[in-house]
Amino acid sequence: MTTFQFPEHFLWGGAIAANQAEGAYLEDGKGLSIVDLLPTGEKRRNIMKGHVPAFTPLENEFYPSHEAIDFYHRYREDIALFAEMGFKALRVSIAWARIFPTGEDAQPNEAGLQFYDDLFDELLKHGIQPVVTLAHFDVPVHLIEKYGSWRSRELVTLFETYAKTVFARYKDKVKYWMTFNEINMLLHLPFLGAGLAFNDGDNIKEIQYQAAHHQLVASALAVKACHEIIPDAMIGCMLAAGSFYPYTCNPEDVFQGMEKDRESYFFIDVQSRGEYPGYAKRFFKDNHLNIVMEPQDADILKNYTVDYIGFSYYSSRTTSTDPEVVKNMTSGNVFGSVANPYLAKSEWGWTIDPKGFRITANQLHDRYQKPLFVVENGFGAHDEINAEGEIDDSYRIDYLKRHVAEMGEAIQDGCNIIGYTSWGPIDIVSASSGEMRKRYGYIYVDRDNEGKGELTRLKKKSFEWYKNVIASRGTNLGDE
Repeated sequence: MTTFQFPEHFLWGGAIAANQAEGAYLEDGKGLSIVDLLPTGEKRRNIMKGHVPAFTPLENEFYPSHEAIDFYHRYREDIALFAEMGFKALRVSIAWARIFPTGEDAQPNEAGLQFYDDLFDELLKHGIQPVVTLAHFDVPVHLIEKYGSWRSRELVTLFETYAKTVFARYKDKVKYWMTFNEINMLLHLPFLGAGLAFNDGDNIKEIQYQAAHHQLVASALAVKACHEIIPDAMIGCMLAAGSFYPYTCNPEDVFQGMEKDRESYFFIDVQSRGEYPGYAKRFFKDNHLNIVMEPQDADILKNYTVDYIGFSYYSSRTTSTDPEVVKNMTSGNVFGSVANPYLAKSEWGWTIDPKGFRITANQLHDRYQKPLFVVENGFGAHDEINAEGEIDDSYRIDYLKRHVAEMGEAIQDGCNIIGYTSWGPIDIVSASSGEMRKRYGYIYVDRDNEGKGELTRLKKKSFEWYKNVIASRGTNLGDE
């Protein structure tokens, strides 16, 4: 494995989300948000796809986000552990409904604003830069009930108000921002991604792309506001990335792989290049989708493009046009993929493909020629505490060290990667499954899928490994 020393100012760290870590779901004036309506268990996936039984939590269901890992009250303890590992950055999100509980309140909630003041102060005290996502699977439930969430143009204005509020409040504390987490997820899990709930007879594809347009305009207006309010800040977009491989060299498979990649790249094409690509216009026409755009939208999108491309990478995907091959479709990482015979899988069916990480980074670099920020990467696994009270997560170390090595190769290829915040440096609730058993952290949290446990924190073997990686700027990956 090639040894590469990462740049001196490279932003090593980790990433969490408000709705998967904070808990305190109605504390200090917070309103309900998307994830507060997602129970654990089999019902969760159906709701995430837009089939929502109620816009209030039900009494007979367990909602893991309501307490999560109680980061809201324990963040100082957790940040001290991140600092011990040597973090240079922590990616977090602001809970929109902590700032505007209904999403359209006349004044922001001061208790919510103060919480993030305190959080950012604690990070900066330890020399850790906050990297802040404005919306990480997050819409106030009131806006979903009243307006249908991002179906409505109203949310563009309300999101702009929210963004301006937090930019003004934290302008001296936060220099790295992102607009929407994994914005392409609204095509795959529309309620989780954008708060979209569907009714019988809805033209789902049209609603999804109309909502996408509203988010793209809102993102551009947030970029404009950020540049005006915090001129020295960088603000980016964020993609759930992972290249699609054709299953064979059959041109039909190759073309379908290109089409699958474009389905995701569409969102970044608009936010980075400032206009709708020709293939998207054709898609709307061929599928008879009427996407309403205001006359000023083209100029807004063109004039306020992002400064960098944030992306998550967990695995690659494989696609085929052969019906016999498609019978073996898996849903690893929520993107439908046929099994790749050359790659191993995690317990949850996600392919393990370090080389794909390098491929994806290079494709993003070649396409956009902007700085890249790896804001999620990690290995979800079931961890066991052994008889000595320790957790030997060598499988996680193996996954991460191979991916970090390929990231170093990508930088040497010419990719301008400015940072790496691995996903879930402390165990948190899984967004896709609602589980605590699916753990990513270097720090174990005593909490199970039923909400039982004392929430105590315990360092895993990977804790020291990542500490050494950061201290050595990537040259010490623990190779034998």
